[in-house]
Amino acid sequence: MERLICMVIGYAFGLFQTSYIYGKMHGIDIRKCGSGNAGTTNMLRTLGTKAGAITLLGDAFKCVIAVLVVRTLFYGRYAEILPLLSIYTAAGVILGHNFPFYMNFRGGKGIAATAGLIMSMSWQMTLLGIAVFGITVALTHYVSLGSLLVYIGFLAELVFFGQKGMFGMTQRYLNEMYLVAAALAVLAFWMHRANIVRLVHGEERKTYLFHKKQ
Repeated sequence: MERLICMVIGYAFGLFQTSYIYGKMHGIDIRKCGSGNAGTTNMLRTLGTKAGAITLLGDAFKCVIAVLVVRTLFYGRYAEILPLLSIYTAAGVILGHNFPFYMNFRGGKGIAATAGLIMSMSWQMTLLGIAVFGITVALTHYVSLGSLLVYIGFLAELVFFGQKGMFGMTQRYLNEMYLVAAALAVLAFWMHRANIVRLVHGEERKTYLFHKKQ
């Protein structure tokens, strides 16, 4: 039951659509601009670097806050599995972000929210994620490729640090955490399926972080 509660709490936080709200404040519906995606990259391309940064931070920290809320609520009773409950909470945030009911289930792709999950897990994983994403985008200018590589790296790091004892859980709960994280990775790749096809065919659009508009 506690897992379901965590996902519901996460979903509620995920409904805070930074790009949609910021876009409305500037007289646009982000879903009708550019790629039609309510996420950081489309905001960056549509309204510029500042809008992209605000969207990234808003979507990342809604996950961080949701995880902090859950950890506060369950610290007394479930302290030994808080990392697992954090993953379930983040899964709820990502689902709320990707499929907000009040936007006809048309949200973003969950990468910024995933950044919030990584930030919530450990500073080591955060630094590694920033390095993977930053280097990939700097070299290729493909945000989608950087995002997918971050997910692959996140899974590898989660297992590595988990088996090293960072999360202090028994193997049973570690395995469950790995499965939830793997499911989120599958979802991320599914949400990026069109991007993957374009990457394979060399047709993916490049993103330059400091161009105001394209």
